[in-house]
Amino acid sequence: MSNNSKTGICCGCKNEFEVAAGNKNCCNPVRNSQCCSTGQDCLRTVNIDFLYLDLSECTRCLETETNLEEAINDVAQVLAATGVQVKVQKTKVESEKQALELGFISSPTIRINGRDIQMDLKESPCESCGDLCGDEVDCRVWVYQGKEYTAPPKGMIIEAILREAYGRIPEGSPEPLPLATLPDNLKKFFRAKAKKESNSCSCS
Repeated sequence: MSNNSKTGICCGCKNEFEVAAGNKNCCNPVRNSQCCSTGQDCLRTVNIDFLYLDLSECTRCLETETNLEEAINDVAQVLAATGVQVKVQKTKVESEKQALELGFISSPTIRINGRDIQMDLKESPCESCGDLCGDEVDCRVWVYQGKEYTAPPKGMIIEAILREAYGRIPEGSPEPLPLATLPDNLKKFFRAKAKKESNSCSCS
């Protein structure tokens, strides 16, 4: 038998694995797989985190949510056929403390298996978030195929999901860590919003 490993089906699972040379019964799951040894089917999981400041007024957050849901729907059958399931966690970031703990640096943010789908941060003024908090605030700008968008295109999201499900982790994509300090833009948003809400309460 060759010393090279090969890819096949392990123990009834739908996952890919590598069979070590000289041992037909030994399987080592590839990244993100959860290969079982009981003969039962099992699934790999792609975890998606959608973090945002507001889904009531922020047009960028709302459009990002829509594009994310449509992207997942578009690839759902392909993922299911290859034993991959998607889990989505939506989190409204409501305080400086929460933002620090989540490593949240810009709104909106999409992370797949803990990694931001766009590592290079770009922002521009967001009128709807400015109206929400009563001050000028920037929100994320997404760059895809050389063009800038105020919400991530479906193609960008789909590519990120497929890369995480079947490909290699891109270099320079560390998982987020709690922040020591919050970006000034987010500090401004939370403080302006708190001030606006305080003034609204005192006037009522």
